[in-house]
Amino acid sequence: MTGHLTAPAAALADQLPRWATLVRAPNPGPMTLDGTNTWVLGAPGTGEVVVVDPGPLDDGHLAAVAALGPVAGVLVTHGHPDHTEGLDRFLELTGAEALTFRGGASTVEVAGLRIGLLVTPGHTADSRCFVIDGEGGRAVCTGDTILGRGTTVVAHPDGDLGDYLASLETLTRFDGVVALPGHGPALADCSAAARFYLAHRHARLDQVRAALVRGARTAAEVVATVYADVDRSLWPAAEWSVRAQLAHLDRENREPPDRGDRESGPGAGGLDSP
Repeated sequence: MTGHLTAPAAALADQLPRWATLVRAPNPGPMTLDGTNTWVLGAPGTGEVVVVDPGPLDDGHLAAVAALGPVAGVLVTHGHPDHTEGLDRFLELTGAEALTFRGGASTVEVAGLRIGLLVTPGHTADSRCFVIDGEGGRAVCTGDTILGRGTTVVAHPDGDLGDYLASLETLTRFDGVVALPGHGPALADCSAAARFYLAHRHARLDQVRAALVRGARTAAEVVATVYADVDRSLWPAAEWSVRAQLAHLDRENREPPDRGDRESGPGAGGLDSP
């Protein structure tokens, strides 16, 4: 049985790429783990950096990140406030602009790095990851799609479980590539974490199916059965994921058999066992 998951989904990274610096925001909590990770990325000697997820509107945090500049541009993994609330203030502080991928381009080159865009909906509809290539290493900024500890919420109805499973499949391509998550420690292998998450999600779906067979009829009743080992303070967040699971199963049941399973591509991401 899938139980309360609090451990990392893969081995921790022994070290960060030489071009990556973590500044953790002072907003720890059940949904943010140790706090939101702001990643400051720039090849040594280039004299500029890119910032991924400025974080909450906390002047001390934003000033600490800005001090690592000059900032050539800012990226965000998704729109939840623990990642973006401080964005406008940070752009004001630094004079930087939000980086965009123009004209259908999926990569930009800045701060001595090549940054590729991966559209990875699921946690939220706007979730995306960034593949960073720099001298001496590669990494994926995963936002809340993969966390450094525990698993993430599928924030239904904005989030979608079918999309999330497809996004995890995409991330299994990055064997041996460091994952720089939106919360928690960096992981040594993005692919291993994605495969673990996939197995965990499918096991949860089996538990939800079993709960329905036993008579559960509402998301709250499923949570009380499937998440009985989870701290009740997290049950409201678990209910978001259960609603996403129920919608996924309903869609699965309504699809013609010859089409197969669908796998197309309110807070923070962290939940120890969604």
